[in-house]
Amino acid sequence: MLRLRWLGLLLAGVLAAGPASAADYDLIISGGRVVDGTGAPWFRGDVGIRGDRIAAVGNLEKASAKRRVDAAGKYVAPGFIDMLGQSELHLLVDNRVESKIRQGITTEVTGEGGSIAPMSEVWIAEMKPWLEKYRLTIDWKDLDGYWRRLRKARPAVNLVTYVGAAQVRGTVLGLGEVQPDSTQLGRMQQEVETAMRQGAVGLSSGLIYPPGSYATTAELVALARAAGRHGGLYASHIRGEDDVVIQALDEAIGIGREAQVPVEIWHLKTSLRKNWGRMKEVVARIERARAEGVDVAANIYPYVAASNGLAATVPAWAQAGGTETMIRRFHDPETRGRILREVKTALEREPPGDILLANCINPELKKYMGRRLDDVAKEMGKPPEEALLALVEADKAQGWVVRFWMSEDDVRLAMRQPWVSFVTDNPGQATDGPFAEDLAHPRAFGSMARVLGRYVRDERVLTLEEAVRKMTSLPARRVRLLDRGIVGPGMAADLVVFDLERVRDLATFEKPLQYSEGFSHVVVNGRVVLDDGKMTSERPGRPLRPARP
Repeated sequence: MLRLRWLGLLLAGVLAAGPASAADYDLIISGGRVVDGTGAPWFRGDVGIRGDRIAAVGNLEKASAKRRVDAAGKYVAPGFIDMLGQSELHLLVDNRVESKIRQGITTEVTGEGGSIAPMSEVWIAEMKPWLEKYRLTIDWKDLDGYWRRLRKARPAVNLVTYVGAAQVRGTVLGLGEVQPDSTQLGRMQQEVETAMRQGAVGLSSGLIYPPGSYATTAELVALARAAGRHGGLYASHIRGEDDVVIQALDEAIGIGREAQVPVEIWHLKTSLRKNWGRMKEVVARIERARAEGVDVAANIYPYVAASNGLAATVPAWAQAGGTETMIRRFHDPETRGRILREVKTALEREPPGDILLANCINPELKKYMGRRLDDVAKEMGKPPEEALLALVEADKAQGWVVRFWMSEDDVRLAMRQPWVSFVTDNPGQATDGPFAEDLAHPRAFGSMARVLGRYVRDERVLTLEEAVRKMTSLPARRVRLLDRGIVGPGMAADLVVFDLERVRDLATFEKPLQYSEGFSHVVVNGRVVLDDGKMTSERPGRPLRPARP
């Protein structure tokens, strides 16, 4: 008994001594200028990490660590949050999303009208060309199923998603221009509530894209209320960003007011040259809504060009029923004539020279990528409207374009607003691997670097601290990631280290597949994903569920 007791005391002594001899922290980022994400002035300090959490911030000079990263002369900030990415499927094909990591993004929010769940055969059929090209099989029906698949994929970044109003509509009603009866609307609300219970952050809409464009305001209010019952917000690519931008804002604000949910306006802009300068009206309208008690905020990408599908120029009525039905309409002489007339009118407002072909699925169209629609139409020997329909059909509506819509002054004005955060509005990709030949909007590779390098350092549109707040704590609070977006004890260890003098976006419209410079280290959930400018094998990203009020 005495021997056993002695052994027990000895063992207890060893266990008690263990922590004293072990490292205090797994990782210390030392000597950097900490921009903590709150908007407060930077301070010099060390950040100590244990596991996936920040354990201490301050002077840790005497503390021990398994590893130290010297951040002297650099800034240390919370990992950046992309308030609208599109990587939900890309992560399953290539989990690196290196273009995001190399600009300091550690968390992406996704689900613009369409979303990763609920999933149905209708949606799988629409995505078939893309799925076949990248050999991806969809084996989930709800958000829980997708989360399981994402965990197996081991993503480099964290992911948050909305449930899309269009996704729900297509699942319940199909892709036609129809309206739900009360029973169908009830099913749609149930789909929204299921997704919310499984971790969606709110309801989203993309109201210029069928089938989302077929939804009435009343339908959107009903779905937003369903999301609101679980603490969700309503995010929208509003119904128009050009001549009707104020009316479209009014609709989004009204939905938020009636459903009693916060509203997020995605990629705020005033489109087409005739509307340049109207950002003042847009800002004033949002400020008025906020003064009236509606919680409205917005986000932007720091570029004067947008990006979406080439098929977006085809009138919404002609897209009803999905891609194959649309293409059949192209071959009916009378219907084709009407479509061509409307596309020609659209191209009078948005000149073909302002549309850059960026990406396609059909390899026969690769020769046209990186060129303007007017140039391609000349080579094809067709009027621009005929060329557009030919390209949409040949690529089964999978092609993406860059549209030069906005003015620099409007972008700067929006950027200055305290309720505006930042997005890439693009999937992450690498310059090698399965997406290496896919061109992109430069925002995919450069958005956050462009804010820091051009608009903070060079033009001083924003202070560094305010820019970082807009990339971190502001978006984190909007989507209720209450343990992210601030450098502080107990917060998630998502961090980025950068040299402000070297930060720059290299991606251009002509050569978009170029990584940003100036970011030395990126930490996701306590693991170093970018180490001295090089990607590691760490893939610690995870699904993130918002805190519920």
